[in-house]
Amino acid sequence: MCCVRSLPTLFIARMKWTEFFIPTAKECPADAVVPSHQLMIRAGLIRQVVAGAYTYLPLGLRTLRKVETIVREEMNRAGAIELHMPAMHPIEWWEQTGRVAAMGDVLVRLASVSPDDWRSRTCLGPTHEEVITEIARAYVRSYKQLPINLYQIQTKFRGEARPKSGVLRTREFLMKDAYSFHLTKEGSGGLDEGYQKMYEAYCAIFSRCGLPYIAVQAESGPIGGDASHEFMVATDAGEDYLVHSEDGKYAANLERAEVAAVMDVGQGGNASLKEVHTPELKTIDEVSAFLKCMPQQMIKTMIFEADGEPLVALVRGDHEVNEAKLRRIAGIKKLSPAEPELIREVTGAEVGFAGPVGINCRMIADQAVTVMHDAVTGANKTDYHVTGVNPERDFQIKESGDIRMAIPGDRAPNGSPLIFKKCIEIGHVFKLGTKYSVSMEAQCLDHVGKPRPFIMGCYGIGLNRIMAAAIEAFHDDKGIIWPMSIAPFQVVICALDIKDDAVMSLAQKLHDELIASGIDVILDDRDARPGFKFADAELIGFPLRITIGKKGLADGLIELTVRQTGETQKIKPAEAVAKVQECVGAACI
Repeated sequence: MCCVRSLPTLFIARMKWTEFFIPTAKECPADAVVPSHQLMIRAGLIRQVVAGAYTYLPLGLRTLRKVETIVREEMNRAGAIELHMPAMHPIEWWEQTGRVAAMGDVLVRLASVSPDDWRSRTCLGPTHEEVITEIARAYVRSYKQLPINLYQIQTKFRGEARPKSGVLRTREFLMKDAYSFHLTKEGSGGLDEGYQKMYEAYCAIFSRCGLPYIAVQAESGPIGGDASHEFMVATDAGEDYLVHSEDGKYAANLERAEVAAVMDVGQGGNASLKEVHTPELKTIDEVSAFLKCMPQQMIKTMIFEADGEPLVALVRGDHEVNEAKLRRIAGIKKLSPAEPELIREVTGAEVGFAGPVGINCRMIADQAVTVMHDAVTGANKTDYHVTGVNPERDFQIKESGDIRMAIPGDRAPNGSPLIFKKCIEIGHVFKLGTKYSVSMEAQCLDHVGKPRPFIMGCYGIGLNRIMAAAIEAFHDDKGIIWPMSIAPFQVVICALDIKDDAVMSLAQKLHDELIASGIDVILDDRDARPGFKFADAELIGFPLRITIGKKGLADGLIELTVRQTGETQKIKPAEAVAKVQECVGAACI
């Protein structure tokens, strides 16, 4: 797809630097740590208003609108229908779906002056499942109206405790969210088919935005549902981790990542149980140091409250419980770490001395625990641990499976070594099932006139994050290197001698010809030194730079520089438009 043909006319206009607003800066705030935050401020793309909320200055808005245009084109191409929902929601809808508690402080509530004030019953939407489900409940009566996919591009609000990293973690952001409704999961018109369409649309969106994305299996989190994928961009600025196999056949986010079984080494198993006094030593590191053993020789016993009942999870000392996996294997809905009172009730000891020997409640062991020998664990007695613990002899494992977080050194289910990368999430697709339709009693009549709840999918993209991810993926010590498709301008013309009529006449002529040919261009007509102009062009990251000066024109030549490679070629002015079209087209295929 060639950007020369597809760039919307709203981006094509006569534009001079002196008539635009581009507040570039040499310095950036001390709290701007990651490259995208630093460069977005220095290049004059954004300005912080309050913590977690930014103004998008003209250059930043141009890129954001180009991202939005690509998203809208691909969603429309996939058959989704655009609407616009409000940011304010009645809190009772969120209570119906149980997400007031699930979201916690992330859900932004409006402050009220009295219990009867309307503000006390209103929240600002972090996402729109409840609102869209109510729309379907009101208007979709029959299976004949299905499937349907409705989407919007709308501002969202989330109560981030510590917004940081510029637009990567904010309290206000722009999201494209789509929601599909189906009568069935499989078959023509079913959720699986609709999900695949959205998955492919997302691949097209991120490819057109020029992002080096990876699609991985993911957990659904508070959104809900039984299957989901995240779209990630690997970068050191990310706060998430993706895990992929060395052979490239498996990829997941860290929460979802499955691991191959740990093999039984066949050593030990003959030691007898021995109680050891470990006063005030509660953590794995403290106890392993005191007993001169490795953390992987210990059994970590974690107590949870699961749907109102105690649940014990066992993992190796160097592993961490993956609550999403545990919830799935246990078949429970609500899981939370046990309070000290429940821990004392289950173990008979203070917190920090729990162990599996003698505990009488439901217990699930990680697979790695099932092959341990002569282990160390809590004695269910305050200030005591036991050594020589062997699962087959000393306690019964009725339930086991993969309930832990993957760590370096693990292997994928197919045996290939796992590779860990920090990343930014830019999109997420979910198979919601009937989570929202059942709780909100949203249903339609099927082929035989029987009411059935909608089967739903939802699909989100963070537009602001696409901008930041592109900068994280493509920058150098000079500044941003924008992908052609989302650059604020595709071309900058640097006129070096603005008082020279020949220079300015040619600069204006090329500017107008490029616009006429569908190229997005800005003319730098400032009375400034060449080095100053070049530095700004490289900081902002315009993909192509045309340089026109008296010296070059004396030889009948101008320069064309590619920001990504730094390659500069001298060309005749008559060749400029064709050369630029060639570069733009090649970059946007």
